[in-house]
Formats: sequence, C-alpha cells, structure tokens
Amino acid sequence: MNMSATMWFDPSCPFTWRTSRWLRAEAAVRDEKVTWRLMSLAVLNEGRDDVPSGYREGQLRAARLLRVLAASAEHGGNEAVDSLYTAHGTRVHERAEGWDDRTLRQALTEAGLSDGLAAAADDESWDEVVRASHAEGQARVGQESGTPVVAFGDAPGFFGPILTAVPAGEEAARLYDSVAALATVTAFSELKRARN
Repeated sequence: MNMSATMWFDPSCPFTWRTSRWLRAEAAVRDEKVTWRLMSLAVLNEGRDDVPSGYREGQLRAARLLRVLAASAEHGGNEAVDSLYTAHGTRVHERAEGWDDRTLRQALTEAGLSDGLAAAADDESWDEVVRASHAEGQARVGQESGTPVVAFGDAPGFFGPILTAVPAGEEAARLYDSVAALATVTAFSELKRARN
C-alpha cells in the first residue's frame, strides 16, 4: 500500500509529537514524505469556558510558533515546516526547554531557516493561514476534532492515532499499515482504549 500521509498538528501537544515522530520515521523507511499541515487547539477551544488556565496558556504559546511555522511554509515549503517542527519539538518535548524566543531562534537556526522568521511569532496576519489549515483538517475528519489529524491519500482523515510512546521497527510498520488500511474503509469511524 503506497498512500502518502498528511498530518495536521498543534505543536504544543506531547501525544501529537510522538505520533509525528512515528509517522515521519515510518514514512522515511518507505521512501515517502509526510505533508505537514497546521491546526490550533486555541482555535478549537475558542469560546469555551471549561478549558483550564494552564492548558489555555500552552495553546497561546503554541499560537506564536504556529505563526512562525506558517511563515516557514511560505518561505521553504513542507521541508521547512518539517525541519522547524523537528528542531523545536525536540527542544520542548524531549529536552523540556522553554517556549521562549531563545528556543525559537535556536530551532530556526538548526532548521536552516532565517532568524528573521521569528518576527512572525507576533504577526497576527499569519493567524488566518493557521485557521485555514485548521479548518481543512477538521473538514477531512468531518467533525470537530483534536490533534493530531491524520489522513492517507485522498481518504477521509481521523483523529489520531494517539501514542503514549514512539513505536519502532516491526511495531511501527504494523501500526502504519493498519492505520493506512483503516483509512480506506469508508464504514470505519472510531477505535479507543485507555491511555497507559
């Protein structure tokens, strides 16, 4: 089965980070590329009063990075988004570095992108680009959904898979094949179990 994957992600989510690392590595083994698209938990939760304040603060921090990712996509396409998400995500999700401007600039440098792209973090004009990408991902799922949204080829997308660790080797391959196969089953809707 050879269907390219698209993943809509909010960079603040650690579960999404794990899914992205699995999807990226397994696609590379198959000589495929993942198309990276943006989504925003802040947009998803707009107008909701039941979002805990710490969670909302994280979403607002991520909104700044989403703007830079949008600007990076315009500057360098999918490869730029991949490189910046990888560099920044490694710092915040694996090394527990802060979501500050220093981390952002270091990630831009590591990704081989212009330091000037950091200015997009405070440029609200990029919010419409993020919203449009977010809406596209939600439309692929067909209902309001969290992060990540994954789609294979032209098949409908879905929320997940949500991963508590990054699978590798044969396990990673089985998951990829299974998720890609489920994407082609029009009657398939949802699977879920407790997170360990």
